[in-house]
Amino acid sequence: MRLHNLKPRPGAKHRRKRLGQGESSGHGKTSGRGGKGQTARSGSSIRIGFEGGQMPLIRRIPKRGFNNARFAIVRIAVNVGDLNQFENGARVDETALRSVGLANGREDGVKILGTGELTKKLTVIASAVSASAKAKIEAQGGTVEIVTRKPAAPAKA
Repeated sequence: MRLHNLKPRPGAKHRRKRLGQGESSGHGKTSGRGGKGQTARSGSSIRIGFEGGQMPLIRRIPKRGFNNARFAIVRIAVNVGDLNQFENGARVDETALRSVGLANGREDGVKILGTGELTKKLTVIASAVSASAKAKIEAQGGTVEIVTRKPAAPAKA
């Protein structure tokens, strides 16, 4: 293969749409711009949501209500099967999981889930543990300890 043999992949190159080349071209007369009006003119661009000066829909709708999303407790999910990389009899907590790379991000603790099989006896310390994960850990002779964090105190005004 040489440089003069290289070709783009089929379908990668398109012909330029030639506007205003007569009615039979399919892009004649209005050249794909529809009828008359603001959008038919050259240099026209209307921002998203603009309704020609009428009060836009997003501003007409009342803004009320409350959303609890910012107060939700989000935990990092770690499967029981992933804990096999620790040595037998090891103490597995959030810092150990982060050092191995199983728990990344700024969340509110770690939850151990029951996917996978555990083959080692471990002492697991986490914010939350599913029932199936707890059963699998204890079946291998390990122990489960649940640790709760205190929520940050709100700032005083």
